[in-house]
Amino acid sequence: MEYLAYIPSPSRGVIHLGPIPLRGYAFCIIIGVFVAVWLGNRRWIARGGRTGTVADIAVWAVPFGLVGGRLYHVITDYELYFSEGRDWVDAFKVWQGGLGIWGAIALGAVGAWIGCRRRGIPLPAYADAIAPGIAFAQAIGRWGNWFNQELYGRETHVPWALHITSSEGGRVPGYYHPTFLYESLWCIGVGFLVIWADRRFKLGHGRAFALYVAAYCVGRGWIEYMRVDDAHHFLGLRLNDWTAMLVFLLAVLYIVLSSKKRPGREAVVEPGAADGTADADAAGESGESGAGEADEPGDTAEAEQADPAPRAESAAADDGKKAEAEEDAEADAKDEAGSAAKKS
Repeated sequence: MEYLAYIPSPSRGVIHLGPIPLRGYAFCIIIGVFVAVWLGNRRWIARGGRTGTVADIAVWAVPFGLVGGRLYHVITDYELYFSEGRDWVDAFKVWQGGLGIWGAIALGAVGAWIGCRRRGIPLPAYADAIAPGIAFAQAIGRWGNWFNQELYGRETHVPWALHITSSEGGRVPGYYHPTFLYESLWCIGVGFLVIWADRRFKLGHGRAFALYVAAYCVGRGWIEYMRVDDAHHFLGLRLNDWTAMLVFLLAVLYIVLSSKKRPGREAVVEPGAADGTADADAAGESGESGAGEADEPGDTAEAEQADPAPRAESAAADDGKKAEAEEDAEADAKDEAGSAAKKS
């Protein structure tokens, strides 16, 4: 059967720039991280935080997240690396794909907690700021699966079917549901949902992040059900389906309990941020005042240069006084000389 429309797969997922490999999967992850940090920074500043705080904490969160994502994948798919005929060294080849979002979020949260603790920032407030950015980062990162021709769904005849051409790793060339695309679009929707709900309901104390988690789990559940790659099953469902249901329930429970215990949003998200702004303003005013005082001698000099008449008049008066004094001295000398002549 010929398909009139379909999504083509890239012929290769890596381009070599001399000896340096440029991998599409890695680029998608990197771009996603930059988007998450950029958007998180804007939201953090809007909540009263300092510029650069999100990036500083991301230095901790991102490496932890990458390690956590890889660990989850290797543990849940251990047979790909440790069964007979497999090379365990492949477990370290992250560029070949294989990052579990559950492990990435869990261990990434540990890294974020370390970064927040070092700066005296509450982790829930930070999580709320970066929540939609994480969703958009996932949307971008899923295109890495397209470059690697992986994580697709069942065979289909829809016009947007994904054309798999590789036969490596047990793949069967054909036309399949592009589950990577479905999840990418779902994550974009989740990101906008969190932004809207946060503005509408003033979510705080980690509830915006919990909403992101719950909404993502809903989409991951039905998308995971469509996938055909190897996975562990329990009671007829894939492991990730069970994980999505459990995490969804925990996220909803957190939203409910947090709303009752700590309603509203944090008044202060970063201690000292407001004081730093006030100090900067005071320093600016002090600098302006000092500059004004420093300009006073200059102003006097300019005034003198603009009107030299007073200085000229003063100099003429001094010259006149000197001339009178000299005349008086000469007269006194003549009188003394006359007196001396008479006596003689």
